[in-house]
Amino acid sequence: MLIRVDPASSTALFEQLAAGVRAEVMRGRVTVGQKLPAARELATSLDINVHTVLRAYQLLRDEGLIDLRRGRGAIVTDHARNYAALAESLPRLVAEGKRLNLSANALAALIREAYL
Repeated sequence: MLIRVDPASSTALFEQLAAGVRAEVMRGRVTVGQKLPAARELATSLDINVHTVLRAYQLLRDEGLIDLRRGRGAIVTDHARNYAALAESLPRLVAEGKRLNLSANALAALIREAYL
């Protein structure tokens, strides 16, 4: 699992980390039942605070993507299959957005609007 964070970004580190895990799931590099790195281990490798990793893991738990258990760690749930299925349709949506000359921000705004 390869996740990067940018401390200079305006996006909070925990959100970048959660997005990185989601992206790895969507790419199929992280699968159902797989154990994510321990929070302390991931924090050390990314040179960030362990509480930042825990906050990202809690966000992913609240989304249903991972299950957090003391002593067991963070395990990817069956919900990951939904992310993988969605990943298959994204290239068509992005291609259509590009064809219509929409920026990534505009496309994201349209998705957010449709989701609400």
